[in-house]
Amino acid sequence: MLPFSAEQFHAVFAAYNLAVWPAQVVAYALGIVAVAALFLPGRESGRAITLVLSLMWLWTGIAYHGLFFSSVNPAAYGFAALFVAEGLGLLHAGVVRRRLAFAVRKDLASVVGLAFVGYALVLYPLIGLATGSDWPAMPVFGITPCPVTIFTFGLFLLATTPVSWWLLVIPVLWSLVGGSAAVLLGVAQDWLLLVSGLVAVPLILFRNRALRLQPS
Repeated sequence: MLPFSAEQFHAVFAAYNLAVWPAQVVAYALGIVAVAALFLPGRESGRAITLVLSLMWLWTGIAYHGLFFSSVNPAAYGFAALFVAEGLGLLHAGVVRRRLAFAVRKDLASVVGLAFVGYALVLYPLIGLATGSDWPAMPVFGITPCPVTIFTFGLFLLATTPVSWWLLVIPVLWSLVGGSAAVLLGVAQDWLLLVSGLVAVPLILFRNRALRLQPS
């Protein structure tokens, strides 16, 4: 049983989207920058992609969870802390230490990764509108937890360097928490989230192992 109703849940999104406008436009612009950087492989493009992900996790943790979702769910303060921790972890690994690089390759992980990225950017809002969600009472790419998590899994699948296991823990936790809530609340565009970690993590770990076995 959730500690809030579906009406309260959607009211939070409505208040949030109106309060932070035009952050939604900025989030989409940053998402497009991250996708474009995939086709400029290297450590600098890796820094740019990781910085985008870090900003999305930090913003969502502080603004959505901490300032808005907490009004109907006290557990949101804990979620906020986790999202901020993920954002800082990404910032440290990919921007400060430059240990993450990304590119599109001809393998299964890249195919699934591009599918997740395309889903988060394009299909996510379309499915929401088609299944009854209305602006502003709907989750939006880049500034709400579920599309941010799907987008993150997509980009992790496109990494050409090993993704540390500790960067996977919080997205997996949210895929289970947020995905389960989405099923209970009937948020159809978030249903993919529930299985996203189960699909992405084995591919990421297999790819990590292959990368570490490559001769230096």
